[in-house]
Amino acid sequence: MFLAPPPPAFDGRPLLVDDSGRALEGLRTLCGGRRKRWIIEVNGGGLALEDFDGDGDLDLLIVDGSTVERVEAGTPGEPPRLYLNDGSGRFAPAGEAWAIAPGRWGMGVATGDLDEDGWPDLVLTEWGVDRVLRNLEGKGFEELAPVGPASWSSSAALFDIDGDGHLDLFVSGYLAFDPHEIPPAGESPARWKGHPVLAGPEGLPPLPDRLHLGRGDGTFGPNVLPDHPAAFGLGVMPCDVDRDGDLDLLVANDSMPNHLWISDGKGGLEEQGFASGLAYDPSGREQASMGIARGDLDGDGDEDLFLTNFSGEANALYHAQRPGRFREIGGRMGIGRASLTRLGWGTGAGDFDLDGDLDLFVLNGHVYPQADAPGTGSSYAQSDQLLLAQGGHFEAIELDPRDPRCSRAGAAADLDGDGDLDLVALAVEGPVRFWRGLAADQGRGRGMVVRPEGRAGGPASQAIGARVEARAGDRHWSGLVLTAGGYQAALPAEVHLGLGDLELLDELIVTWPDGTTRRLAPVPVRPRLFVARPKPEEGE
Repeated sequence: MFLAPPPPAFDGRPLLVDDSGRALEGLRTLCGGRRKRWIIEVNGGGLALEDFDGDGDLDLLIVDGSTVERVEAGTPGEPPRLYLNDGSGRFAPAGEAWAIAPGRWGMGVATGDLDEDGWPDLVLTEWGVDRVLRNLEGKGFEELAPVGPASWSSSAALFDIDGDGHLDLFVSGYLAFDPHEIPPAGESPARWKGHPVLAGPEGLPPLPDRLHLGRGDGTFGPNVLPDHPAAFGLGVMPCDVDRDGDLDLLVANDSMPNHLWISDGKGGLEEQGFASGLAYDPSGREQASMGIARGDLDGDGDEDLFLTNFSGEANALYHAQRPGRFREIGGRMGIGRASLTRLGWGTGAGDFDLDGDLDLFVLNGHVYPQADAPGTGSSYAQSDQLLLAQGGHFEAIELDPRDPRCSRAGAAADLDGDGDLDLVALAVEGPVRFWRGLAADQGRGRGMVVRPEGRAGGPASQAIGARVEARAGDRHWSGLVLTAGGYQAALPAEVHLGLGDLELLDELIVTWPDGTTRRLAPVPVRPRLFVARPKPEEGE
């Protein structure tokens, strides 16, 4: 994204307000016990934002957890639940037709049109078997055959890795967990700053990631990911780091080097985390990475990558120097000092103040309740943050300094149709939080959601991976349609553009993964624009 002039200084008015009581009416999640005796109890659940019932607004799917005691008793965990949006950003439980059976212990979610009927489907990751659910044309879900072995999966991403037009599934494996073999906190030798804490991830067996090729009918083939050392995988993010037009994939690993899988566009993958500069911090040390955001975060037109890390490790912003090569610049961009005392999880890039450049949200919360003890330099509950781009640096805005939480997964989108971004945030357990965007009401600018059509009709019919480009005078915007939310979350298959005070775009171009292009000119700015995929005889 190329922008001029630089954005005005932030005027101090809040850009997000907590509207959870009206929007979500007491929605809560579960993840183990309060004492956090095992590592299975600390990563939280997942969420997806997408229009599941086809009424034109975005709904909310929550992936919930369980307790060790319920698993030991053979009792299922809490079921995933769908909440339908009334169009104003207020959510109510969906009917019985949308009910999803509980699994063992839910983790994350990925969304995409798996059977190519035009409706968004689901993949649910679990401590258990990963599950596939087909959307019955906006009337409910039908569970299909599971994918992969029973294990602990975290984040997942759906995208076309081999260029055949069918969505493929990448799943990050975390670690092998058995409460009978791992002593709980207080009984294990694990220590953090002198305090006895839960064991892991270090010292426990990591699990390999998996790649399953989609068949276009809601089913997947066996794992085809090349052999590579297993790691504690958490966040996953498709990204075109080598700028060759196909999607690569970054995996954020906990306490191990991050992995970058470079694609040849035909299904071949090569791991290049070290060579890319993304595996370690600038000092050559492993970090405990959790979530990932992507986008042009420094305004030079190239795709950058942002990773959240453990407390005591600064969150990292990797600047794209040239295709496939990155340099960490978070310190000089004001990111490091805003994150050292916090433990970051869910994150995402978006234009929250509608000034034309990308900001970041970061959800924070420790894994150890012992972080509240004197002398740790941290705390268990932590304030979430908005990192506001301010012309060469980011300014950290505290979202909830008077009501910190132990936040985990999150996703941002325009949920009330006013053009600005709203945010849904999960805690490790407890209330789900809804942050309503205020930028449009404050007259800061206009935003527009561009949603390319991704209908059935054979190879390359998916919108995931489509590129949206816009131009007005000497100002340019671009974005990729991706549904991976960076940490156990899924985003809608659309691109949000912050357009300042513009009322008209000179042109807007959508390019689908197979090269099909539609060019619109001029384009009046509106909150939401659907772009139909041209038929073969139409060309552009």
